[in-house]
Amino acid sequence: MKFSKKLITWYLQNKRSMPWRETTDPYRIWLSEIILQQTRVAQGLPYYLSFTKTFPTVFDLANAKEEEVLKLWQGLGYYSRARNLHATAKYVANELKGVFPKTYKDLLELKGVGDYTASAIASICYKEAVPVVDGNVYRVLSRYFGIETPINSTQGIKEYKKLAIELMDHEDPADYNQAIMEFGALQCKPKNPYCIVCPLNDSCEGLKKGKIEELPVKLKKLKVKKRYFNYLVYIINEKQTIIQQRTGNGIWQGLYEFPLVENNQNNLESIQSDSIFKKMVNGVKYDITSFKEEPIVHKLSHQHLYTKFYIIKLSVIPKLEGHQKIVNYKDIHNYPVPILLGKFIDSFFQ
Repeated sequence: MKFSKKLITWYLQNKRSMPWRETTDPYRIWLSEIILQQTRVAQGLPYYLSFTKTFPTVFDLANAKEEEVLKLWQGLGYYSRARNLHATAKYVANELKGVFPKTYKDLLELKGVGDYTASAIASICYKEAVPVVDGNVYRVLSRYFGIETPINSTQGIKEYKKLAIELMDHEDPADYNQAIMEFGALQCKPKNPYCIVCPLNDSCEGLKKGKIEELPVKLKKLKVKKRYFNYLVYIINEKQTIIQQRTGNGIWQGLYEFPLVENNQNNLESIQSDSIFKKMVNGVKYDITSFKEEPIVHKLSHQHLYTKFYIIKLSVIPKLEGHQKIVNYKDIHNYPVPILLGKFIDSFFQ
């Protein structure tokens, strides 16, 4: 039996029950694929259920406010996915009358839809024979064929895509694509794969050569950058605080946060001497304490944020910048914030 048929047979016997596997509606398949980008199924599933309940159609998502979408997305990270999701929903609803493109090539034109997502939608919804290539697929192909070309190199990306096209099952592209992804997630796992009971173990080059743990090969990551975030949590008359919306193209665009002092350290002296803090509390009597002595380390893909929250109590409203606003304690939970701030808000503003 050839490679693709073995995988499909395994898949039909071992696949997990998922709500997006019970439909070929392109809206729901697209939604699930965007949510599951760089996200584990266990984490993404409740978000998928929340989105489909809150926005059952692409028109409902298109008509939502961006803040609603970001709030529902809160905790999933990589927030550009949520902004692109919203923008694409508007485009499909308003420009395409709610009808998603029906080919891989046309799907690629949608914002936030890359090669992998377009392949998944085209094969599952429209039976187009285009292969998906994600982390799971790289791992299966690398191990089975004994390929040592780095998966994140230009050469590797081309080589794996070419191989994936050659292996594609044209009779059943939907099940084949889902099979190879599921196989990588459950059977050919990153650590301790089940090689003894693997249906491909009699012809797996990686297993023959004893290189399962070494494959796939990946070029070293970029150096991680350290950043020092110091949040100013103003407590005004024990009723109100101050928040601001992040702008620009950096992390957390469109989300809310407390006034921020970013410098090269986390200590009280540097905060009190900072121009942002001094300008806000100019002439106002205040009391300042650190929420926790040690900074919270929040790890993103290419940067680690060393974060401290400073509680600043005062009885009058300090001077605000144009992008800042006063909110009541009871309302602060309604704003979309990064998960780092969400955890602090849940513990502090109970």
